[in-house]
Amino acid sequence: MHGKTVLLIIGGGIAAYKSLDLIRRLGEQGVKSRAILTAAGGAFVTPLSVAALTGETVHSELFSLTDEAQMGHIALSRSADLVVVAPATADLMGKLAAGLANDLASTALLATDKQVLMAPAMNVRMWQSPGVQRSFETLRRDGVLFVGPNDGDMACGELGPGRMAEPMEIVAAIENAFGKKGPLSGLKALVTAGPTQEPMDPVRYIANRSSGKQGYAIAQALAQAGAETVLVSGPVELAPPAGVKLWKVTTAREMLAACESVLPADIAVMTAAVADWRPDIAANSKLKKSTAHSSESKNVVPLLKLVENPDILATLAQHRQRPRLLIGFAAETDNVVENALAKRARKGADWIIANDVSGAVMGGERNQVHLITQNATESWPEMSKSEVGTKLAARIAQAIGGQAA
Repeated sequence: MHGKTVLLIIGGGIAAYKSLDLIRRLGEQGVKSRAILTAAGGAFVTPLSVAALTGETVHSELFSLTDEAQMGHIALSRSADLVVVAPATADLMGKLAAGLANDLASTALLATDKQVLMAPAMNVRMWQSPGVQRSFETLRRDGVLFVGPNDGDMACGELGPGRMAEPMEIVAAIENAFGKKGPLSGLKALVTAGPTQEPMDPVRYIANRSSGKQGYAIAQALAQAGAETVLVSGPVELAPPAGVKLWKVTTAREMLAACESVLPADIAVMTAAVADWRPDIAANSKLKKSTAHSSESKNVVPLLKLVENPDILATLAQHRQRPRLLIGFAAETDNVVENALAKRARKGADWIIANDVSGAVMGGERNQVHLITQNATESWPEMSKSEVGTKLAARIAQAIGGQAA
């Protein structure tokens, strides 16, 4: 990291004192720090102490004539190799997620063209609140990196997630952001996500309620772990994950063709909810209700003949370029683990991830899954879909390591 520069944004919170140690630790690694101290951050650490450690002027005011003349806020936001927010408060996270800018820190975050790394720090109930979790998920989808928060005692006396990561943990995250190889570096990953749509006519189709959120989160996590990641996605309303090659498809047959084109791959995670059937013939014009010519006129429903779609997971399991680790998904409403165990054996997958979709999982932000391998079944607690992606990427790294096939 020697010779790199970090723009450190210090938010308002008791954890701001750790930022002073972070500056010192980065200096030991040859990293130069430039700081923005928010008004709230200035209630916990002084500009003088930050300036003494950075060796530079501390920036606080958006409309400072002196600062704008010497280094305007646009130049400041782009002058570093990485932007680090520590502590990242609920306010700073919310502003960036919503695209708001009313001070120097939030303006710099929106104006930067560099990677952003956040170290959240706040009360446990704030961290777990729906609003903060929405901001977190939005920022993750936008490609913002995170380190922490950790579990532990809070300054307020409560216990739980919300403690800012320790300075050396943040240093390690900065090192990774600067290009240190992740545990899946050198590997290629294929992920499918979302629904497929099988046309009946030009305006109607057969589909399902899959939002694609879990698959997109897994693709993001694999990319952040260093894998060259290709995401084959059905029609969804999601932003492409940062650092992921996105391949958009509509039907099951298009998805299979795209997956085969991506091979060879070391890892394949099949999260897409592929339609099991499709109409045997898609009409060229809109199917109409037809009225029988009789005294008892009734609407006649067109007879729809269905044929089976290709089984993408089973096809890849038998493929001559079969991925080294092939993972399927089982979305179940009854006997979740039992049905998933049978599916793993029937389809020839290495692992199956099973979840109960009888509630609000499809389209929701959280998931509870069971990871079924050849030798064991792991039941994970309910967590955000991003956290499921991160945990799965870590398990894949344990299983397959960082050597390409």
